[in-house]
Amino acid sequence: MTDNIIYENERLDYINEDLRLIQKKNGLTYGTDAYLLAAYIRVAKNAKAAELGSGTGIISLLLAARKKLGKIYACEIQKEFAELCERNAELNSLSDKIVSLCADVRSIKSSDTDGELDVVFSNPPYMRADSGKRNQYDEKFIARHEVCGNIEDFCASASRLLKYGGLFYCVYRPDRFSDLFTALKKHKLEPKFMTFVHADALSSPSMVLIEAKKGAATGLKISAPLILHNSETAKDSSRELLTAVKRIYETCSFEDFRKAGL
Repeated sequence: MTDNIIYENERLDYINEDLRLIQKKNGLTYGTDAYLLAAYIRVAKNAKAAELGSGTGIISLLLAARKKLGKIYACEIQKEFAELCERNAELNSLSDKIVSLCADVRSIKSSDTDGELDVVFSNPPYMRADSGKRNQYDEKFIARHEVCGNIEDFCASASRLLKYGGLFYCVYRPDRFSDLFTALKKHKLEPKFMTFVHADALSSPSMVLIEAKKGAATGLKISAPLILHNSETAKDSSRELLTAVKRIYETCSFEDFRKAGL
């Protein structure tokens, strides 16, 4: 079965003891941000959810495998990646939990997801379309740059899809935090919980994780920072994650996230 669903330009990676992931050799591969966002999302086993910009489907796969959410609509504008996400769900026997949708976040609506949702999450493109060096592969360029929607488009989409009181989770770059915060507020997604992630204790944050609630009153809690590595080995290319962070990777658990410093 595996050989029949992996194409010539792809490879198979083992994520953990439970998951296998087909990835495009020229596509954007998953990283720390995917693991941390999956862990940041609270358990809601019966929740209907959507991922905006799912790519290979790695975050949806992690959440479904750990039974953190109910049904997940994985929305991806690139047809070949939407199809890849579907194959990854099939490979991991999660087709009953993950529905792959080839859709544009700028136009998707609740009727596409069989009604309003409890949870929406995203690891959206974080670079402006006219910034940075253009990658030679369109797949990576679209995944990293806002050519198919900017952060406001993603927030607007989340707001359209969510029911009142629903939760939106996002991982983003700190240098564009003002754009994220402005977009959330504009679309009635009130920031409620936020964590800055640092490579080590001596480094500036490299990413920010946020939980926002549709229609909520103001009131934001900022957690202690999450530190990934020991500062003494910060320049070591083979540096290991701190034990508490390794635990987050292994369990995809919000509770373990809290124990790591929240």
